[in-house]
Amino acid sequence: MKSETDIRFLITAGPTREFIDPIRFLSNRSSGKMGYALAEAARAVASRVVLVSGPTALTPPRGVEFVPVTTAQEMADAVLARFEQSDVVIMAAAVCDFRPKAAAAQKIKRTGFGGVLELEPTFDILAELGKRKKSQTLIGFAAETENVEANAREKLQRKNLDMIVANDAGAFESDGNAVTLILRDGKPERLREMPKAAVAEAIIQRALALRR
Repeated sequence: MKSETDIRFLITAGPTREFIDPIRFLSNRSSGKMGYALAEAARAVASRVVLVSGPTALTPPRGVEFVPVTTAQEMADAVLARFEQSDVVIMAAAVCDFRPKAAAAQKIKRTGFGGVLELEPTFDILAELGKRKKSQTLIGFAAETENVEANAREKLQRKNLDMIVANDAGAFESDGNAVTLILRDGKPERLREMPKAAVAEAIIQRALALRR
């Protein structure tokens, strides 16, 4: 059994961008604050932390391997390339679920837009990790606008996770968060609202407990 300092963390953070044309893109409200806080909390207890991040305005924590990406496919490629060598994987990124079927090579002019934007699903990174999981501890996030815990439990089972962090989508830009941690047995642990750094520390401690 590895000591806690030897546990290898792989953490994702931030949004992805799916381009409509060279200027415009689809994205979401994720600031990346939760994922970066997780990377910092992981680095406090372990020496090997990889942070794969979509575009944010944040500075990566010191001592982590930082992998910047932009699109969902780039994040998938970066995560899948490192998954097998990881022990704890925490998918905190808010990956876009959809992308344009075809990105225009040039800026789409207002007068040339037909009014319809065709979308297709992006690659489901978390579901693929659930299929590939062997000895890894896999933790996902569920940002919901309704039925938060019920939707999170369904996602946990469907994607073969060890734990899921459920929270209301309204926490995206804030510095604090109130989350519910749900394990495979379905038992919820509701954490009061606290700074994201404190939430991150709690999640890392639960992850380490799952490894013991």
